[in-house]
Amino acid sequence: MTSDPTEIVTLDSGGGGRLYDQLDELRAAGPAVLVKLLDGVATWSVIRGDIAKELLVHPHIFKDPRKSWAGYRPGAVPWLYPFVDVINLATSNGDDHTRLKQLIGKAFTARRIEAMRPGIEAVVADLLEALERRGATERVDLRTEFAQGVPTRVVCDLFGFPADQRPEVLRVMGYVFARDVTPQESEILAQDLHRAMRTLIEAKRLMPGDDMTSLLLTAHEEDGDRLSEAELVSTLILMIGAGGETTVALIGAAVRELLSHPGQLAKVRAEPAHWTDVIEEALRVHAPVMYMPLRYATADIDLGDGVVIRAGDAVIIGFGGHGRDPEIHADPASFQIDRADKQHLAFGYGTHYCLGAPLARLEAQVALPALFDRFPQLALSVAPDQLEPQHSFIGNDVVELPVTLGPAASPSEPAGPRAGGGRTPVSRGADPLAAAPPAVLQDR
Repeated sequence: MTSDPTEIVTLDSGGGGRLYDQLDELRAAGPAVLVKLLDGVATWSVIRGDIAKELLVHPHIFKDPRKSWAGYRPGAVPWLYPFVDVINLATSNGDDHTRLKQLIGKAFTARRIEAMRPGIEAVVADLLEALERRGATERVDLRTEFAQGVPTRVVCDLFGFPADQRPEVLRVMGYVFARDVTPQESEILAQDLHRAMRTLIEAKRLMPGDDMTSLLLTAHEEDGDRLSEAELVSTLILMIGAGGETTVALIGAAVRELLSHPGQLAKVRAEPAHWTDVIEEALRVHAPVMYMPLRYATADIDLGDGVVIRAGDAVIIGFGGHGRDPEIHADPASFQIDRADKQHLAFGYGTHYCLGAPLARLEAQVALPALFDRFPQLALSVAPDQLEPQHSFIGNDVVELPVTLGPAASPSEPAGPRAGGGRTPVSRGADPLAAAPPAVLQDR
């Protein structure tokens, strides 16, 4: 599926340090490098920050495989199903992208995102109370019991998942970014993922509520031209899947770095305005999504150095490469909240920039200070280099985040300025979107 499959390397699914090492290797090899993904899928990998930004807004790089990827056959590669075979905002261009963006984007205004703060605070408070019941010296997996709990609870609440459906959808979504599964497992998971969305839709047809699934279903049933059945299912997969796992990774990365840099933790606790710096630096150093399959060339693109991406070729952008590019950032692998330039592509760039980025930041802005306020002696239970990475070239996270909590402090309203500004009261009135903006949408 590329113009020249010679000298092709395999994109590593080992995660962790190997993920970052391969970024450096590919960056040094050229402006774009032919790589092989799972099941023999071949594509051009683009790591250099300047080239990545150029291609993310290039007029001949598209997101729709049905119109742009030479030889594309829906379902031929099961693990690509949630990234390529779906029909949603992330796999559309032109009028289709504009239509879907207008339909969904109205839920992402600053006012509606800020209206989510009380609900997020309640979720965080509930999770912290559960943690407080654990022993001060007991080993706790903070990823499962806190970082994962925040966005997944918010996601399930926003989309109105009945309690009995939540374990299954979270189980399946947990595999979306994990790549250590066989082709047979990928096919089963794709079927399970589609089934979970269909189950939710049928539940909402029978009992609609004040949630985003019901709102999208109404848009589909009132005017199928605005949102087809396939687009409805695919949109749910996009918003629910990416909206949980990416924010889990963001919260976890920030916790790991702060616990590894006690001086910077002390600074941010003394000056809470720096929580914004913590979040942006964590996004720069540890982009939650390293790569998001796929993009496609609609014309030949000459990148120089003898590299030409041919029309019909697949392209994969290394979103995590920009923030770690030494041509853009000095000492790019080091975590420095005082760094003046924290630019990154963690939420994409251009037309497909993540609409839900403000919600991801808000969840982290609420969760992180609350966690460290409640557990001021929080500590890693293992050395940072002993944490097992997520086995993936897509998601960038760890499998487990073992910590000891230490004695809990009394819960109280954090002193000093909020990372995201003060709370703005919002009247929800008759607008259900004000009460339930959807979760983070990774429309890269």
